[in-house]
Amino acid sequence: MSKESRKKLIAQFITFNIVGLLNTAVDFLMFTALIWFGAYYLLAQVVAYSAGMINSFVLNSRYTFSKSNHTSSGTKKFGMSVRFIVWNGILLGVTLLLLAALTQWWGLNHLVAKVIVTGVTVLLNFYGSKKWVFTTNGTQAESS
Repeated sequence: MSKESRKKLIAQFITFNIVGLLNTAVDFLMFTALIWFGAYYLLAQVVAYSAGMINSFVLNSRYTFSKSNHTSSGTKKFGMSVRFIVWNGILLGVTLLLLAALTQWWGLNHLVAKVIVTGVTVLLNFYGSKKWVFTTNGTQAESS
């Protein structure tokens, strides 16, 4: 990987994580509020994750992986949207399994488990988003 490509990748990862912080804030605030109001924690996770996911798609498609997305056809954008939903569905499944394992089997507090699970899924999310979700014609939206 060239020095220029490495710089672009690092900048992209930083932007992804800034967007991720906003997504996580939306997710955590929703999750915490729903738990506080007495919602079942797995249902709270689905609702909170969905809110963060919508924020993620809008911001990542516009700012993180945007170079060729603005000129993409409607069909390509639809494909990207479908991949985004599928990938985030997979990540939601991983998140729910890990949350259940950490809270039910290991006895951790719901919020502590949420912090741990979030740390685990950040790298998975970036990799999948970069390599599969935000691609056009099988190539990365921004050079890697």
